[in-house]
Amino acid sequence: MSDKTLALSNDKMIAGVCGGIADYFGWSSGGVRLAYVLLSVLSAAFPGLLIYIVLWLLMPKKDTI
Repeated sequence: MSDKTLALSNDKMIAGVCGGIADYFGWSSGGVRLAYVLLSVLSAAFPGLLIYIVLWLLMPKKDTI
């Protein structure tokens, strides 16, 4: 069983959501941010913004884990 948990990252530009996802999957945080921006722009931005805010509210901070 893995000890990885999805949490907000300290490597953040806004809230640490993309950095946390990158840490969890072992990806580059810049790549996750780029993919998020492209996906948001191509989907009319609103759904991407809403998902980001929901993840920001639901993901625990890395320090509290």
